[in-house]
Amino acid sequence: MLKIIAAARKATLDCIYDLRTMPPQDKRLRIPAELDRLAEVRQLVRDASRAAGAQPGAVDDLVQAVDEAAANTITHGYAGEPGWVEVTVSVVGEDLVVTLEDEARAFDPTGTPEPDMTVSALVRGPHGMGIHLMRLATDGMTYRPRAGGGNILTLTRSLAGRPEEIR
Repeated sequence: MLKIIAAARKATLDCIYDLRTMPPQDKRLRIPAELDRLAEVRQLVRDASRAAGAQPGAVDDLVQAVDEAAANTITHGYAGEPGWVEVTVSVVGEDLVVTLEDEARAFDPTGTPEPDMTVSALVRGPHGMGIHLMRLATDGMTYRPRAGGGNILTLTRSLAGRPEEIR
């Protein structure tokens, strides 16, 4: 049986997933809250999305959105403190649904206002665009606080993709 085993630095936070043995609707990975572990999250989302038959544009968008959400959690939510991020990819009807769960400081990205795009990027600076990009890359984004502390963010993307993405 093929297992993809993440190189883990902390024995208690090792992550293991096997896409062939998990239920088709549930692909899950938990990583330590370390930016250099995001490649594992991107790979899980990419593999699960492709296995579900998502269009290439939908796969790319979802990978970008999940990467941004997880990076925000690690950078801003945990802010250098230890923790974890768990990502679950499911197929619900004709949609890919990705849920990110953590125990970081509570933050609802759905309440963040859109950036002022009339302001030059040189003036606006390089930050503050991540949530905007997550909105553009997904069909839906919902938030709820996690019982016991933390966050649950759900991103939804159609398997079919958008007309401009069909290759």
